[in-house]
Amino acid sequence: MAVYDLEEQDQLEDLKSWWKQWGNTVAGVIIAVCIGVIGVQGWRWWTQQQAERASALYNAVSAAARANDVAKAKDAMAQLADKYGGTGYAPRAALLVTPLLFETGDKAGARAQLAWVIDKDTEDELKQIARLRLAAILFDDKQYDDALRTLDAKHDEAFAGIYADLRGDILVGAGRNAEARTAYQSALARLDAKSPYRNFVQVKLDTLGGAVAAAGVGATGAVAPPASGPATAAGTGAAPPK
Repeated sequence: MAVYDLEEQDQLEDLKSWWKQWGNTVAGVIIAVCIGVIGVQGWRWWTQQQAERASALYNAVSAAARANDVAKAKDAMAQLADKYGGTGYAPRAALLVTPLLFETGDKAGARAQLAWVIDKDTEDELKQIARLRLAAILFDDKQYDDALRTLDAKHDEAFAGIYADLRGDILVGAGRNAEARTAYQSALARLDAKSPYRNFVQVKLDTLGGAVAAAGVGATGAVAPPASGPATAAGTGAAPPK
């Protein structure tokens, strides 16, 4: 028994010696791991809370826009942009409130909302929608050059048809009919062949005298259809994030 007692005593001494040397390090690692776990859980809780509050404000903007309540829409939008501007709800709400502001005569407010989406948002699709709407407002204000420059920004092929169509409208407004015909032909070439929107573009092209022969396009201005894209520039905002 004495031998076993001595062996146990030696083991205890070795353990004490090891803990004296490495105990603080081990404890530090354990604490760091615990802090990391708590931090991750805390971040998830915080982001969930942010998303829920942003969602509530987005719904408030949506409801106010449907009710044509400008004051409530602007108040909810201001809170959303200020407190939760980094969420996916903020730019979508801005696209929802823009038509309401425009229709009630607040063009400056509408332009400010669209500029905010273009400058602050990270989703290319939403930025392209915002540029399209901003160009339409500039066109309405007869700021033709600024509107055309807005449409010059890089955009996906899915938006090429409606960008080209609006470009044609702006060029007509500026009295540049030959360039407008080319723009309408480009729109027809890029819009989905099954889209009813093509008929409106075709009417505008025919009003200007039809397709430009030098462009190498048929009399209808149509070529092989591309992938389908957005049909109009005046649709509602993009669907809220899930």
